Amino acid sequence: MVIGLLVSIFIIQIVYVSFFTLRMILTLKGQKYYAAALSCVEITIYVLGLNMVLKYLDQPISLIVYALGYGLGVLVGSWIEEKIALGYVTLRVIVNNPESGLPNHLRDLGYGVTTWIGSGRDGHRLMLEVLARRKNQKKLYQSIMDVEPRAFIVTSEPTRLHGGFWAKATRR
Repeated sequence: MVIGLLVSIFIIQIVYVSFFTLRMILTLKGQKYYAAALSCVEITIYVLGLNMVLKYLDQPISLIVYALGYGLGVLVGSWIEEKIALGYVTLRVIVNNPESGLPNHLRDLGYGVTTWIGSGRDGHRLMLEVLARRKNQKKLYQSIMDVEPRAFIVTSEPTRLHGGFWAKATRR
């Protein structure tokens, strides 16, 4: 078997599975039209790669390369998704000091912040809910840690946004 064919199978699998991973993420994030367009390319690549492997099914190395390409494709697809960071995150932040300057600091940085006072075991706490684009998540997290290093932070991904500070910004 030709090395070039094995390399082709390997690369095709990486590209196919990366597209597959991105399509699934786009679908989960409600980007169904982008996901549908991507799936047209994805299935074409899949058929090409599978055809190559089936022609050489009598040589196990082609199947091994196919499987290795699949595994690496999952990693590459996940890495790409992390880099493009589609969607939004909500950070729920709890700080011990109800008079903390954190909300205004985050607002000065352009984040929408909602606050309220909560009651914990040891007294009142300042509760914040902050919405940000996923691509800004690390920067937001670091901004919180710079002001309140002992803050308790829980991150979640909203699936739908409506109204409020972010309503106009999310439509852009």
